[in-house]
Amino acid sequence: MFQFSNELKMMTLNLDIIQSIAFTTAVLLIGSFIKSKISILNKYCIPSPVVGGFSFAVIAFILRQTGIITIVFDTTLQNILMTAFFTTVGFTASMKVLKKGGTQVIKFLIISVILILAQNIVGVFSAKLIGVDPLLGLVSSSVSMTGGHGASGAFGPLLEANGLKGALSIAMACATFGLVSGSIIGGPLANRLVQKHNLQPEEIEVKEELVSTNVNEEVSYNEISIGKLSESKLTSSIIQIIIAMGLGTIVSGLFSYIGITMPSYIGSMIVAAIMRNISDAKGIHNVSSNELECIGSICLSLFLSMAMCSLKLWELVDLAIPILILLTLQTLLMILFAYFVTFNVMGKDYTAAVLAAGHCGFGLGATPNGIANMESVTSKYGPAPNAFFILPLVGALFIEFINSAVITTFMNLL
Repeated sequence: MFQFSNELKMMTLNLDIIQSIAFTTAVLLIGSFIKSKISILNKYCIPSPVVGGFSFAVIAFILRQTGIITIVFDTTLQNILMTAFFTTVGFTASMKVLKKGGTQVIKFLIISVILILAQNIVGVFSAKLIGVDPLLGLVSSSVSMTGGHGASGAFGPLLEANGLKGALSIAMACATFGLVSGSIIGGPLANRLVQKHNLQPEEIEVKEELVSTNVNEEVSYNEISIGKLSESKLTSSIIQIIIAMGLGTIVSGLFSYIGITMPSYIGSMIVAAIMRNISDAKGIHNVSSNELECIGSICLSLFLSMAMCSLKLWELVDLAIPILILLTLQTLLMILFAYFVTFNVMGKDYTAAVLAAGHCGFGLGATPNGIANMESVTSKYGPAPNAFFILPLVGALFIEFINSAVITTFMNLL
């Protein structure tokens, strides 16, 4: 039931666990409606949970600042949904699929990892140079850039627990900035590369073994068809997720016991990845990609909606200028990295130029933004089929694992 209390001369509305999930689900639906009516939100691939949740967060900010009311959510389900989503990510970490991608996929994965390291190094040292908490530099780096809203929602509370006030709100704001800026810079950068080097599309054999791209926190924002679902496979997938989550708590507990700080979902991701590769090697049990993808997408949408509704925007006011400085540096890093590293490493050809555009969207926001960037380039200059195989495959496999590991390492060092 609703509980009202008088706190700081302001009414506080406390929502219980059921009311919280019902409220945030309604906000998610409102976000979908708003997105369908405003074309620019579709253009920049802004997720519906972010649209609805951030809109409510602004309203909640106004209500609090004017002394009308403060709304408090029960976030118990938020943690469960987060763990469930990242567990489904773990089930996509197939070494068998990665090997089938070929050397170009391996190369793009390697440079994506290098970008993650560069983002965090630049972020942390830039924060120190301007005299703010290094954790602020970390949260504006690969947490919110390569990690997007999913990693922001996961690591935000952990960073707050380690002393960065308002970390969740900061991370979500940075992730939204990344989505927009990554979408803006990709097309012009590729256009410059194509014209400067006089690049032309080539006849390239397209890889046949495309895998689903809707498997990490970024790609799941896409509204795509996942085909007909099987009730038995859906039940089996839910059971596998629950088992991985349960065993994952033991793994996470062991990490905590030896003094390693990391998000609670990491253990579940590791267990899920082990289960997936056992399935690939031995065939003891089947991993159903469609069903896992569907479950993961639902969990991510609800998790993000609840996380966005819980944002405390008033905690961002004093940090606005430092955050803008750090985000500007991250954008410049992405431009230089895509132009000089991605393009050159991936072959200096037309496909490499298209991938450079995609990497801008992928490295600052989400895989759908990267794909949108590549589509804008190919619609003007011609097809680059292998680019549309390489980028989603890297986003679908190990990048979330690696980003989480790198962020965890930096947190423990700081």
